[in-house]
Amino acid sequence: MPAAPRRHDPDRRARLLRSALDVIAEHGVAGTTHRRIAAAADVPLGSTTYHFASLDDLLTAAFTLLADTVAARFTERLSAATSRDEACEAVVDLVVGDEADQAWATPRTLLLSYELYAYAARVPALRRVMQDWMGKSRAALERHFAPATARALDAMIEGLTIHRSVDARPAGRDEVRAIVARLSQTPLTLP
Repeated sequence: MPAAPRRHDPDRRARLLRSALDVIAEHGVAGTTHRRIAAAADVPLGSTTYHFASLDDLLTAAFTLLADTVAARFTERLSAATSRDEACEAVVDLVVGDEADQAWATPRTLLLSYELYAYAARVPALRRVMQDWMGKSRAALERHFAPATARALDAMIEGLTIHRSVDARPAGRDEVRAIVARLSQTPLTLP
């Protein structure tokens, strides 16, 4: 009996990563398994262990994809700013969104971020992913703001997006703009 032809699937690894994020968004890290990821990606179960040595390796790669994707959008939005005022407005957009892009922090991205934070608290490899993501965000902000101000704005963006996801009356554009103005008016310095 001849062997079954091999399926050419050059996108399989990337599909597994995207599917892992879908599974995490639906079931959380605790409910994420090789079997669920393989089913979501529509690949044989063995594909997960062929491409990734362990579930932790797969989760680390998936969360790295998330962090890189969000950091790229964040950087792109700030790179479009050509003045400090435009940079401040870009920060507002990152929190509340604009007409063309409803903020980087979609409900799905926020949910995945929560899962990443919790997982990173327990898995050192994921702490590095989070630190790299924070570094990219701060570097994008530092194009327009002093390092200490960039650090404060980064924390504010993160905090306000989390609050907006659960607050019954989240801060609106004008309120966020006022917070950004206060943080960015005087360069902050660290001791």
